[in-house]
Amino acid sequence: MSDTPAPSRATLPGSGFALREALAQNWWLVLLRGIAAILFGILAFIWPGLTLLTLTLFWGAFALADGVLSLWAAISGRGDAIAPRWWLAFVGIAGIVAGLLAFFWPGTTALVLLMFIAVWSIVIGVLEIWGAIQLRKEIEGEWWLILGGLVSIAFGVLLLVRPGAGALALVWTIAWFSMLMGVIFIGLSFRLKKLKAPA
Repeated sequence: MSDTPAPSRATLPGSGFALREALAQNWWLVLLRGIAAILFGILAFIWPGLTLLTLTLFWGAFALADGVLSLWAAISGRGDAIAPRWWLAFVGIAGIVAGLLAFFWPGTTALVLLMFIAVWSIVIGVLEIWGAIQLRKEIEGEWWLILGGLVSIAFGVLLLVRPGAGALALVWTIAWFSMLMGVIFIGLSFRLKKLKAPA
């Protein structure tokens, strides 16, 4: 019998492992993203007389908060691997930029804000699918991230091809998308919690 110790999880190679560790250590941030998305969706449904412009401004607040949480996960993640850090940081920066544009672009119309939402959703969807590919050998629940990426891309494309849809239809579409993404993020967060390395 060999006395050579098995490699610990901390020494295993691969950007997928490093990405898993970065996400698992911050599983609660993924949970917060999910809760925020669900609350945003519920707000869109129950707010009386909600206009499309008001909704997109609320979305800006959500995107900003989501970006801050992702950026914090990138900054506070363990390990020296660069790949997972830049992935999380890019997701965070994209959300922060989109949120700030929604708030501070003078004279922005609801249609322009919808284009922000569409492009942001597609970019985030692509990044989430990339992250899932990196994680496919590390966790069994990477399909949560793939599903989230596909939903984000589909939502973004829908907004791009039908920007002139009725305001009520767009409000409901955005609300349902937010709630679905919230459920996906919450499911992913509990999966990541089980993989969290001991302190």
